[in-house]
Amino acid sequence: MSELTIEVAQRENLGKNANRRTRAAGKIPAVVYGGGRDTVAIEVDRPTILSMLRSGSGENTIFLLKLEGGKKSRHAMIKEMQVDSQTDIIQHIDFQRVLMDQKLHVQVAIELLGEAVGVKTDGGVLDFVTRELEVECLPGDIPDHLELDVSALHIGQHAEAGAIEMPKGVELLDSEDRVIVSIAQPRVAEEAEAEEEEGLLEAAQDEPEVIGRDQEEEAGD
Repeated sequence: MSELTIEVAQRENLGKNANRRTRAAGKIPAVVYGGGRDTVAIEVDRPTILSMLRSGSGENTIFLLKLEGGKKSRHAMIKEMQVDSQTDIIQHIDFQRVLMDQKLHVQVAIELLGEAVGVKTDGGVLDFVTRELEVECLPGDIPDHLELDVSALHIGQHAEAGAIEMPKGVELLDSEDRVIVSIAQPRVAEEAEAEEEEGLLEAAQDEPEVIGRDQEEEAGD
């Protein structure tokens, strides 16, 4: 888990006009909620939060929000970001308070290790079916990612969630038989089989009709 400290200021003026002024001043309107406390309106420095988000710290980053000019601080995670669809500019951020001694349910990305023998040797195609799993753990135990070694997989085989070793303190919530990756036949082979089947069907349709005795007599008449 990664933790980042960011200084925030409490917002006194609310509403659309106040939010526009906040954004014009290089800040992003935000709120902090949850944890058994009242929702608090805050603002964060835009360049600072953008720099942190671009650092690749991950979607489960724990932020330590420190109130400007005071000693108050709270751990929180970004629950939702409102982004302008035309400009991609962040309009608003929802932070959810996090209690470091209480477990969370989070989605964690899966990182594949190695190259499947079915791909490397046999020319198969790897299908990455499930890219993240839901787990339960304390905030301090949230892994940056989960690892799955696919190097031993052959064509026709797959790997399930149960094959991923969970880090200490992390419990898998998704079903253990949920498919993570599978190795399919090469597309060229699939296309060749399809063409062969199509050819057999066409050949069957083109076979000459067998005429029985009664049909021959009718034809003679």
